[in-house]
Amino acid sequence: MADSVFHPSIEGAQHGAKSLGDFLDYARVSGAKGAQPSNYMLQSEKGFKSAKEIKETFSQRHMSLDGISAHCPFWVHTTAWTNSPTVRPFLPPDVAKKDAKAIEKWCEDYLLKLLDLSAELGVKIMPMFWGVAFGWELATGYPWGFWKGGDYDLIAEGKERFVKKTAKIRAHAKKLGIYLAHEIHPGTAAMCADDFNMLVDACDGDKVLGVNADPSHCWEGESWETRFLKVAPRIYACHVKNFVIRPGLPLRMMEPGWQKRAMQFCDIPSGDLNMTRYVELLIHSGFVQRYCKIMGKRTAPLVVEAESAYRDLDATSANGIAYVRDNLCFPMAAGSFEEGMGA
Repeated sequence: MADSVFHPSIEGAQHGAKSLGDFLDYARVSGAKGAQPSNYMLQSEKGFKSAKEIKETFSQRHMSLDGISAHCPFWVHTTAWTNSPTVRPFLPPDVAKKDAKAIEKWCEDYLLKLLDLSAELGVKIMPMFWGVAFGWELATGYPWGFWKGGDYDLIAEGKERFVKKTAKIRAHAKKLGIYLAHEIHPGTAAMCADDFNMLVDACDGDKVLGVNADPSHCWEGESWETRFLKVAPRIYACHVKNFVIRPGLPLRMMEPGWQKRAMQFCDIPSGDLNMTRYVELLIHSGFVQRYCKIMGKRTAPLVVEAESAYRDLDATSANGIAYVRDNLCFPMAAGSFEEGMGA
């Protein structure tokens, strides 16, 4: 039987209480072959750990470095201008006290250094998401006609803002050959496939603008198949994550408790989404060949990002890794099953 084109991997942001070494030890024992640490796991007291130290940490555990999860600093960078207090938890305390312009500048400098480190590590794909570049009015998605008036156009202004604020980062990523894989997600600069394609058009087709596929954020009308077929040529990374929708409850409600929400992330095997069909779509989109060519790898990672409102986090992730390993890392068909019929 042919070998699988995938290997089980895990995202590190949810496991930020662990050091890089402890995270990799946990991932390896749980059955992962690779990992996608968060930017925070790569930090040191004086900035970032050296590329040499990070490589050795992975090598000692025989683990593949599958990418760097940089969602938080990218989101803060493109959201700081709104003066929202929600950016503060992701910043050093001294930086969080500064004004919006200073926070944005700090994030830009931080991300440029992170891109340099990524290039040193040979990591050419960075999963992330852009912040609320169009403002919180549009981030609500509320369907009424007040996004444009006689003296303002929030969509046009948002496009211009996104292009200008991200220009330096995109240019540096392009110089280093790195793809920035936006996770299409509520409350970001692109909440659906059409939003993402609008960003690409605004940036004149900039090739560094990629997609990190995650089906668990398709819970408000746009199916994951519709979403990812629309952006298929730009899928460079992926997460494997599931959810359940509790019927009869509003999807948009001011309820901070996950156990009370209508949409809840859950363990991968029991959720509403069919993960096998999702992985098949990733193959169909060309993700596997794209990732392996850019990263110089033999297999592409299926990166587990399992979360649960009820099950312990480590247990949820370990269960997700096992599910991916046993059910989703299958060998890809070399041709049609019809070809052998009648032979």
